Amino acid sequence: MTHLDGAVVLVLGADGGLGSRISTRLADAGATVVTAGRADGELKLDIRAKQAAERIVSATLAAHGRLDGLVIAAGVVAFGPASEVTDATIDELFQTNTAAPIRFARASFPALAESAAAGREPFLLTLSGIVAEQPVAGIAAYSASKAGLAAYVVAAAREYRRSGIRLIDARPGHTGTLLSTHPIAGEAPSLAGALDPDAVAERIVRAIADGEKDLPSSAFVPA
Repeated sequence: MTHLDGAVVLVLGADGGLGSRISTRLADAGATVVTAGRADGELKLDIRAKQAAERIVSATLAAHGRLDGLVIAAGVVAFGPASEVTDATIDELFQTNTAAPIRFARASFPALAESAAAGREPFLLTLSGIVAEQPVAGIAAYSASKAGLAAYVVAAAREYRRSGIRLIDARPGHTGTLLSTHPIAGEAPSLAGALDPDAVAERIVRAIADGEKDLPSSAFVPA
């Protein structure tokens, strides 16, 4: 169990469809939520910047004195044939979806370890999505960027738990947010059967509170 009441939680991508909903539910559970986003939030950031992780974590510690949780809900998507993906698209996908979360996991480790040493139950949650389990034609590079993140979490979780830090990767199916309508390349095909973003956010926060260690696609049931 993780007691969210009084916990200090940093949410990256808090201006997005899922990040905003997760932030609201964490706050409703009593957490002090620090929001960071490209367009909105207490802290503005370009998650791809190499110093962003240290800067945002330091700002959180300066304001609140501790960090008990980190939710990485920031990400980008691109559509199109695998044979036509550009270098610029590859770079942005992997810098945003893979490299940046790894940097934030690294930057937050000392503060999360300190939280554990103080008797709290710190966590770090990522959102790789169902494409990490089932890569999809038409979004091959995007699938690869998210699968890389999921693989990192599996391995890093074994290390972080030695310091009392729980890592969780959430892999919901296609969710009804605006992410697919703002791709960095290509155009989204017609997507049916979207999950309710409110239900997905609720499920994620429940998993955090209940001490779950993994959220595969099967954990998200369509409404």
